[in-house]
Amino acid sequence: MALFSKHEWFSNIKGDTLSGLVVALALIPEAIAFSIIAGVDPKVGLYASFCIAVIIAFTGGRPGMISAATGAMALLMVTLVREHGLEYLLAATLLTGVFQIVAGYLKLAELMRFVSRSVVTGFVNALAILIFMAQLPELTNVTWHVYVMTLAGLGIIYLFPYLPVIGKSLPSPLVCIVVLTIVYMVSGLDIRTVGDMGELPDTLPVFLWPNVPLNLETLMIILPYALMLCVVGLLESMMTATIVDDLTDTPSDKNRECKGQGIANIGAGLMGGMAGCAMIGQSVINIKSGGRTRLSTLIAGIVLLLMVVFLSDWVSQIPMAALVAVMIMVSIGTFSWESIRDLKKHPLSTNIVMLATVAVTVGTHNLAIGVFVGVLLASLFFANKVGNIMVISSTEVKAGKEREYQVIGQVFFASSQRFMAAFDFKESLDKVTINLSRAHFWDVTAVQSLDRVVIKFRREGTEVELVGLSEASATVVDRYAVHNDPKAVEKLMGDH
Repeated sequence: MALFSKHEWFSNIKGDTLSGLVVALALIPEAIAFSIIAGVDPKVGLYASFCIAVIIAFTGGRPGMISAATGAMALLMVTLVREHGLEYLLAATLLTGVFQIVAGYLKLAELMRFVSRSVVTGFVNALAILIFMAQLPELTNVTWHVYVMTLAGLGIIYLFPYLPVIGKSLPSPLVCIVVLTIVYMVSGLDIRTVGDMGELPDTLPVFLWPNVPLNLETLMIILPYALMLCVVGLLESMMTATIVDDLTDTPSDKNRECKGQGIANIGAGLMGGMAGCAMIGQSVINIKSGGRTRLSTLIAGIVLLLMVVFLSDWVSQIPMAALVAVMIMVSIGTFSWESIRDLKKHPLSTNIVMLATVAVTVGTHNLAIGVFVGVLLASLFFANKVGNIMVISSTEVKAGKEREYQVIGQVFFASSQRFMAAFDFKESLDKVTINLSRAHFWDVTAVQSLDRVVIKFRREGTEVELVGLSEASATVVDRYAVHNDPKAVEKLMGDH
């Protein structure tokens, strides 16, 4: 794929420029907040957001997606920073990037095929709830002015697009931020601003190698953190890419995104920034504000740095209420409201998977655990459902002498017990034919079940014939079946 494809860069210049501005403004307080969560200086999060956004614009596999410092990653860094300090965090960030590049080359993004739609929906809903919950500290124990400003911001965001001509040409979140900042500066209200979040850096980031000893002890310290950051970063990035794919109705290269995230994190670590990943909230802001191509991500990163370093006096005046309004809009827009209506229509198992993903993700604040639980439940429900779609019927060929069993369906670990229970071993017969032309054997457990059925019939003095095995099933059965091997038969039945 060309690095500078015109379609991926310059097909939507106006929309990308304006949306990039909105995203840059919304990134500033988040980057500062995530730095505080991780226990590092605000500039660590701001430099990370700049580096990651700029690099991912070139290396990522999903145009229009925003990557920067994130809360999910910051939560994983707390212990490392507290016990070992910033330098070890930077080293862990570099190792995280290396692992993500390796994951890209190993094509681990293909594992996203095993994440069901109900898990993705649960993930999206959980993130929407977490984004909303993150705004609550800004709305508790505050004066009434904050509530008025926040409501006014939401009014601008949702009503501005209805204005003729101008409503469609400017993104309403940007208008919200500009208008509320002007109101704050003119009125002089006593409310929290971006400047109150922490001191903004006044210099550009510089290249620096982490000041840690390059030995096995250092590796053992940073390895578990780097692995966790790699997994959570890729999971959130892959999920966000899937959501942006849906929002824009365009495909993305997930393996390229893995490599891109790795390169971006290495860049961040070498510039004094913490590890980051794709941000669902900012990506939704970008898409809703008209951003579609790589240019929007690049502009967001560059404008973020320019504003923080050169326009910090202005940026520090932005009231937090304006950004809270934007993030509430994001949480409302992110939440899948159809999923509530679908609770009545969808099967119980699908609803349980979705709700469990939401509950675990919100409860632990860990996206990886939430997705893992969702995928595990979905897999168990699927195995149970497929295991129940198996029918075994029998017909008497010769009265009291010969019977044919017809097996229809999938035989694997979840259905093997039902498979064995369907045969009557006490019936006195000369011959039993087991017709497997409409059955499929998937694993060793299924083959062992077939072995036991054949052996039990033979021990009753009944001749057994297997007919109709498909080529795929025959491959598995021929490789693992032991019912024609006397020594193996004794061992198998002895273990049972």
